[in-house]
Amino acid sequence: MATKKTKRTSGDNPIAVGSGDNPIAVGSGDNPIAVGSAVIIRTVTTYFTGRIAEISAEMIVLTEAAWIADTGRWSVALSTGALNEVEPFPGPVAVFRGAIVDVTMWSHELPRTAK
Repeated sequence: MATKKTKRTSGDNPIAVGSGDNPIAVGSGDNPIAVGSAVIIRTVTTYFTGRIAEISAEMIVLTEAAWIADTGRWSVALSTGALNEVEPFPGPVAVFRGAIVDVTMWSHELPRTAK
């Protein structure tokens, strides 16, 4: 089965990603990478929570952002929102896409208190 390459279009048309005959449009309900989405981002060295404010080819900008120094058990963090160590940013933070491993929806209140 051939993998479908990223399709970039101009204007307001979505960017389609995925494989086969079922691409996912960036900003669709199935894709967490959309302006306004609350997410947790895992990079090659660390984790961030926040609300996506801007998306570019090079970075994702988060507001209400925090560096998550210790997630505890990953499945527990995702299902309950419980995090062991949190360091909020006072303003927006840019996460460069080349360092991102994965992005998933954060369905809990975004952590804004250091712990």
